[in-house]
Parts: sequence; structure tokens; C-alpha cells
Amino acid sequence: MHPTRLTRALTATAALAALSTLASCTGAPGQHKNEALGSNPAVAPVKEKAAVRGLPGMPPLLDPYDVYAADRPNRLSPVVRNVPSRVYVPNTNSNTVSVIDPTTYKVVETIPVGTQPQHVVPSWDLKTLWVNNDRGNTLTPIDPRTGKPGKSVDVHDPYNLYFTPDGKYAIVMASLDRELVFRDAHTMKRAKTVPVSCYGVNHADFSADGRYFIVSCEFSGELLKVDTAKMKVVAQEKLPYDGAMPQDVKISPDGKRFYIADMVADGVWVLDGDKFTRPTLLRTGKGAHGLYVSRDSREMYISNRGEGTISVFDFTENKLTKKWRLPDGGSPDMGGVSADGKVLWLSGRYNSEVYAIDTRTGEQLARIKVGSGPHGLAVYPQPGRYSLGHTGVFR
Repeated sequence: MHPTRLTRALTATAALAALSTLASCTGAPGQHKNEALGSNPAVAPVKEKAAVRGLPGMPPLLDPYDVYAADRPNRLSPVVRNVPSRVYVPNTNSNTVSVIDPTTYKVVETIPVGTQPQHVVPSWDLKTLWVNNDRGNTLTPIDPRTGKPGKSVDVHDPYNLYFTPDGKYAIVMASLDRELVFRDAHTMKRAKTVPVSCYGVNHADFSADGRYFIVSCEFSGELLKVDTAKMKVVAQEKLPYDGAMPQDVKISPDGKRFYIADMVADGVWVLDGDKFTRPTLLRTGKGAHGLYVSRDSREMYISNRGEGTISVFDFTENKLTKKWRLPDGGSPDMGGVSADGKVLWLSGRYNSEVYAIDTRTGEQLARIKVGSGPHGLAVYPQPGRYSLGHTGVFR
């Protein structure tokens, strides 16, 4: 979240056909054991487990043990298979999007957008990138095939944007309005407004079955549990830390836990989403902010914005195993993992730069100058059948 916000606030059918095509080409989870990074095989089921009964209309999980099974290296949907690989960087203070060619590490285009762009969000059907112009109260669509922007759509306070797993609705995180706004996923026409009693709704992730999602409330240090189908807040709790400031949210591959980065508590909260009981804190580093899962579903990269580091959490070992430090410091924030899984891309929020980091060694591969206040950058395309929003949460 940009500091100025804190002071201010104290069609679908075609997409489903593509999903079916991709599901048929991925094969069983155990057939690609060595396609992930390094020498470790991808997480594979060791016993039978019943298929997850998902939200009606949600494409079924490819693997009941792994919600990220569709995200293996270079497993691109037919929808995006011929889309050029780019990194889209919203520059919050410059009101632009810098476009980086990841093969050359060069900015190849700068796109003017609305006021205070916060995130670049892939649509559920993978066909559009939506730039969230928060203070401009608009969404600017970008065609990822051409890299060209379209006509902006009027949407009030679009700090962040998510999509229901059935592809029916977009969910606008209207942070300052204190609302979750459900809109038609294509036209962005308002369908239902859900007022919330917390301050600063900003990030979210969905349960394995898609029937609920967890939302972080940055300014009041709270979490919400929202019923997806009913579009209703069903539970709310205060984080047990004075001044807590929750940020990014990610579910574990097995669907049993949610992880919530907290930039004041300097770590990640571990939450049982089903029970929604009191979470525990895992210390990672100062200013913990963004959370990104590796292509083999074994690790999670945690950007510690306040100290210029990235912590690596091993899901299987259930512990932190590494910490990478950016040379010459920096402010690693939001981003994503390359399609092949070899590079972690993060914006440098307070340094007007973007970092490319080798996911095997932690080595900084590049440090690229962009506009002022780079925030929720999107690496595109990425593997997956559909997008749940943010900078790219794919299933």
C-alpha cells in the first residue's frame, strides 16, 4: 500500500472450452515429476483422495492435493500460448505502466493510464489485463496479444481486483470506500455491493473449493471470511498483534492453510481458513508484503519490503529454509514468477525499479529502472487455466 493512502484512509463459454482443452493436455500430476525447478520433483499425491466439490461452475482441480497443479512450468493455456512474454509494471506515482521484455531486461514501452495505478490484473478468461487506476476511478484494459490499451471503464476505488472461481464476477477491493463490489466479470457492471466494517480491504485468496475467500484489511489489522456464492461476509477477526497491517494472501497447495503477509508484524500469519481460528505468526523479515508460490508447489517466496530480502518457505518441511538479500538493498514488493519458473519478478516500490531474481540461487539477474512508485506488476502470460485476479493467481 502506498504511504499516501494510509494518510487518506485511517466469452465465458470460449474460455471454458479452452480450459477443457488444457486439462486434457496436462496429463496426470505424477507424469511430469521432473519438470519443476531444481532436482526436486513436484509434489505428487501419495494416496487416493476424493475430488474437491467446488463452487458450482468452477473448473475442477486437476489434483485434489494441489490447488496449483495447473501452474507447472510453461503449461500455458491455449488462450495465451502465442501471447508475447512481458512484465507489466504499474507506476503508482507516474500514472503509467512500464512494459519490460524479460529476455532483454529492457523497458520496451511506457503506457499512460489513469491516476494512481496500483495493480495489473489478468482477467478470469486470460484475455485481458486490467490496470487498476485507484484514484482515477477507472480500469484500463490492455490486450496482452498486442500490448495496446483500450478504452477505460468507470469503476470507483479499484485498489485491487479478483475474480470468482466460476468466472462469473469480478470483485473490486474498494479499499477507501470500505466495500467489496461484485461486478460482471466482462462488462464490470455492478451486481452487488458488500459494505465491510474493517478498513483497507486489499488482498485475498480463495479456498480450494472456491466456496469462500479470505480478505486482508490493511488499516484495521483484520481478516474477513466471505461466502463466494452468497456474496456475504460470514466471519471477521482481529489479528493478535498491535498495529498489524496484513497484505498479500495465499493458500497452501494442499488447501489446508492460508498465509497472510504482515508488513508491521514482519512476518506471515498462518490461518486455518475452514475453522477461521486464531492464526499464528511466522517471522520472515521487516515489511513482509508479497507471497508467490513456486512452479513445483514446494516453496513460497516472501518479499520483505522493509529490508530488501526475500524469504523462502518450504511447504513440505513447513519452515523457512533460505533468505536472499538484494545487493545494494531495495524495496521488493509485488510481482510474480516467470512461466518457466526460473525468475521471480518483483517491483521495487520506493526505488523506481524492478528486480529479476533467480529462483534457484537467489541471485539478482537484473535491476531495471521504471517509473515512480512501481507496485503490483504482472508477469504475463503465466501457466494456468484461469485467473483469480491480483497480479496473477492461477488455477
